[in-house]
Amino acid sequence: MDRSAFDRLFDMTGRTVIVTGGTRGIGLALAEGFVLAGGNVVVASRKADACEQAAKHLRDLGGQAIGVPAHTGNVDDLDVVVERTVAEFGGIDVVVNNAANALAQPIGEMTPEALTKSYEVNLHGPVFLVQKALPHLKKSENAAVLNMVSVGAFLFTPSLAIYGSVKAALMSFTRSMAAELASHGIRVNAMAPGPVDTDMMRNNPQQAIDSMKNGTLMKRIAHADEMVGAALLLCSGAGSYITGQVVIVDGGGTPR
Repeated sequence: MDRSAFDRLFDMTGRTVIVTGGTRGIGLALAEGFVLAGGNVVVASRKADACEQAAKHLRDLGGQAIGVPAHTGNVDDLDVVVERTVAEFGGIDVVVNNAANALAQPIGEMTPEALTKSYEVNLHGPVFLVQKALPHLKKSENAAVLNMVSVGAFLFTPSLAIYGSVKAALMSFTRSMAAELASHGIRVNAMAPGPVDTDMMRNNPQQAIDSMKNGTLMKRIAHADEMVGAALLLCSGAGSYITGQVVIVDGGGTPR
């Protein structure tokens, strides 16, 4: 490897990246990483003011970015995300499916509405966003999809059957997408974060947070910025021979 090839490994210059749930937490950290690596970033989230605030922040970092208000559980909104992205930047190179909800209901109290809502946001949204972006991904020479799952896909925890099952389903879709889209030059991978200091984490009781922290080998909760390196690996040229994989970023918790 020469210096020029090395310097291009994590370079996202000229590539357009959609990040759902990109206005806060892990999603915003990933959006910052892609902008700083040279990418054009589209953040999608439900609230218009949050989208514009995040996009302005990314532009202040020196990047090109727009915000698109969209509910990823609404399939029609996904058309708007794709159309706005292509209109602004001319194509799509990377889709990062990060938007999620963490509905928790124990067996015996689970409602059809909760199950439906969780699957609409956590599974239907990612699957159909990729499908709607597919014509543009096929045209890209650097196409990649990153589905954000969770260590919850591997674990069994009381009251988290809905969340764990839907993340496991998205992991399965990741592998199937990788197999189907490889012939088009599209790589598809997933990341499974462990406990990360986000609003979603802070909504848990302190006892639950402490339990998650102590369940890791590193005995701490991650900062959202610590998710950026793995995401860049899977979406940039550095990961050019990686597809159909799930990278666990959890401080050493899941192996236990």
